[in-house]
Amino acid sequence: MQTPAGSECPYYYQDFYRGRSTQECRLIGRNPRSEPWESKLCDRCPVPGILRANGCPNMALEAQIVRRWFGLVYRVEVYAVCTEYQVEVDDPYIGCGHCHPQAAMVLEALD
Repeated sequence: MQTPAGSECPYYYQDFYRGRSTQECRLIGRNPRSEPWESKLCDRCPVPGILRANGCPNMALEAQIVRRWFGLVYRVEVYAVCTEYQVEVDDPYIGCGHCHPQAAMVLEALD
């Protein structure tokens, strides 16, 4: 579904049919430790970019909203895990490096 920021995100949900007014991020809603979600956080959310860059079906995402700069700025932080190899993913834009070795070899050649 298209977010208020204009990007596609499978975790964003909205319903305005027949007077309803529901907007939520289902990825952040799963995390009880997170701060409350607001639609303006979609503007700088990294999740749509991560999903465009890395389509690995073995990567599981978890997100939470944290406060920065003395509690004035809210930000979405993403934590990624490879479910096949049970390792933490350092850079979710690239992946774990085990699932797709061809991609890892191409990226190493570019460095």
